[in-house]
Amino acid sequence: MTAGPRPETPSPHLTEPGPARTTTLTVGGMTCAACVGRVEKKLGRLDGVAASVNLATGRATVSHPATVSVADLVTTVEAAGFTAQLPEPAPAPDAEDRPTPAGRPVDQDDGARAERHRLLVTTLLSLPVLVLSMVPGWQFRDWQWLCFVLAAPVAVWGAAPFHARALRGLRHGAATMDTLVSLGVVASFTWSAYALFFGGAGAPGMTMGFSLLPAAGDGTAHLYLEAAVGVPLFVLAGRRMEARARHGTGAALRALAELAAKDVAVRTADGERRIAVDRLRVGDRFLVRPGERVATDGTVVEGSSALDLSLISGESRPVEVGPGAAAVGGAVNSGGLLEVRADAVGADTQLARITRLVEDAQTGKTKVQRLADAVAAVFVPAVLTVSVSVLGFWLGAGADPQAAVTAAVAVLVVACPCALGLATPTALLAATGRGAQLGILVRGPEALERLRRIDTVVLDKTGTLTTGRMGVTALTARSGGLDAVEALRLAAIVEQGSEHPLARAIVASAAEKLPGQPLPPVTDFGATPGYGVHGTADRHRVEVIRPGDLTGLPAPLPDAVHTAETAGHTAVLVVVDGTPEAVIAVGDALRPDSYRAVDHLRRLGLRPVLATGDRAATARAVAGHLAITEIHAGARPEDKAALVTTLKEQGGRVAVVGDGVNDAAALALADLGIAMGSGTDAAIGAADVTLVREDLQAIADAVRLARRTLGTIRTNLVWAFGYNLVTVPLASVGLLSPMVAAAAMSASSLLVVGNSLRLRGWRPGGGGGPARRPHSRRPQPRPRGETS
Repeated sequence: MTAGPRPETPSPHLTEPGPARTTTLTVGGMTCAACVGRVEKKLGRLDGVAASVNLATGRATVSHPATVSVADLVTTVEAAGFTAQLPEPAPAPDAEDRPTPAGRPVDQDDGARAERHRLLVTTLLSLPVLVLSMVPGWQFRDWQWLCFVLAAPVAVWGAAPFHARALRGLRHGAATMDTLVSLGVVASFTWSAYALFFGGAGAPGMTMGFSLLPAAGDGTAHLYLEAAVGVPLFVLAGRRMEARARHGTGAALRALAELAAKDVAVRTADGERRIAVDRLRVGDRFLVRPGERVATDGTVVEGSSALDLSLISGESRPVEVGPGAAAVGGAVNSGGLLEVRADAVGADTQLARITRLVEDAQTGKTKVQRLADAVAAVFVPAVLTVSVSVLGFWLGAGADPQAAVTAAVAVLVVACPCALGLATPTALLAATGRGAQLGILVRGPEALERLRRIDTVVLDKTGTLTTGRMGVTALTARSGGLDAVEALRLAAIVEQGSEHPLARAIVASAAEKLPGQPLPPVTDFGATPGYGVHGTADRHRVEVIRPGDLTGLPAPLPDAVHTAETAGHTAVLVVVDGTPEAVIAVGDALRPDSYRAVDHLRRLGLRPVLATGDRAATARAVAGHLAITEIHAGARPEDKAALVTTLKEQGGRVAVVGDGVNDAAALALADLGIAMGSGTDAAIGAADVTLVREDLQAIADAVRLARRTLGTIRTNLVWAFGYNLVTVPLASVGLLSPMVAAAAMSASSLLVVGNSLRLRGWRPGGGGGPARRPHSRRPQPRPRGETS
């Protein structure tokens, strides 16, 4: 048989001499913390190599000298019994093998579909076996043979992934949770087959009682088919839930990739043509039409417009740009046609830097994760050692071989980590389900643990403390002049000709105040970038402009302008037929519940910190309303990440609350990231907690839910460990047969599940009132031209 094609050798630039470098590998085949520890240990044996493996993302971040090539790293991981390869680049938009809408390759979708199918079939086959084995009154004539027929496919095909991984680990001298599961299934099924064919259990009319207490032997071997099907069923279900949670960890990076433009219109000597963004080069000139995203970082060479940077930099108000102004990749063009010269492409863009910050932050591990790795590495070998020791002891003591094998199998079955594996996922499932009803989405147990321990909350402003939508916040008319609503109507007529976010806010406000009254069209419309617009409305010459010098304005318009600017809002002057008539203040209003939410955080002993990309005046105005004393204004994405690092170095346990791409790096780097559900996919993907409910008081509810859930998880873990500490010695001395061991295992699992389900009835304290149910569909991200 000819050998198949070998993988291509990694590109030379990854192995050429030079200083230490960092390489990311995609590792396949990991199923538990013991797998993570084995990969890290194998890689760590190479000279100068340090590795951090993330089970959630399936990636290993390896720091290695130039003398250790990527091929060496891949070979080392494969020698440990896993697969490894360099992450595949995203395919071009016109590639034949396109990714699925969720961003996963087609073969991964096929694998997930196969896992769902395996779990479904295993469930359908296992349920009758479990019921008949545990309810003696339902055991009809020859019921045991029906159970055997149903259990055989489960023990062989349903548990096949565990058998395969156990054999692979055996070849490499490793033992994982899969080893225990495989041995427990094989031992239970093999013993049951022996009992049916040679031990008298296959006799017609045989019934099997169900008791936690040992029964006197009657010479008939017992069946343990419920253990043979229950073990793979429980573990497959747990792994399925775990896999779904893992897929969500990559959402931040996928959303960041989707934020970038996919193609771009390039202007050449031969005219305009569209190309893929990855073909764009520094110096190329490209066009950005209204509503499109800027393809990459560059400089405007022609045209003028307003760019919405709220998702990139956190800047609340649209930024006016013209020739010579910088344009940031990912920003949305809110106005006219722009021609931009590319100054940075690919990995050098600001959006790419944010992506790297998120990826680096997600790669790290918590102390809790490392402790779990250590415990898992010891647990499996310890159980195997006890089982073999028990077998050897009883055989050496001259006991009957059946009794010796029974005790050894009982140790394997009773120690199978079902209760231990269910302790956290079931509590998490119940808590997250209840949290979802309250508008709180929690990613995993580590997030709950960190949520309970935080003492500092860094709050974004735009879209978090504020509504994230530009609107008219104040309308002031001059004394003795036009009515304020009439002035607003005239301004809205003129602003119909503009695509600027400020214009849209004014038009929307007029529609709210004058329902059912359509606005007539504007004539003689004109716009001066950075100054305002003018036109004819109802035979009046109307200008909506920047206020400029306030000394000549009639009262109370100067005070209105000053009040708006003090609050961090934008003031525009409405001039009708040459006479200043009104001042319209446009800004991003605070959420109605912001003050109460911040106050609740203080009552929980948390320290609020405001960090925003907006101007200092705006930040101070918002902080003043909320009584926040610590302010960080003009903060870029890297500044927010640095602030989080500084607070953590000072001993704080930091949570970040945000909603934009500019918050994604800080969300991922913080001890806990909390994203607003109305925010971007990048922020939601990087966060540990998402608030779907448009109510900041949900943060306090989340803390209380975390404390209750962690208490439940601790109770479950105490029971799971205590159960093993009691039952393993009993099984070792022969006081528990495999049947009783299987019953004890099932009982412990039911107790853990029952305790976890109590969380479904949890109610938030603090007099928060009835919780509103969120929409079942997560809000989609939307560009915002507003702000803070």
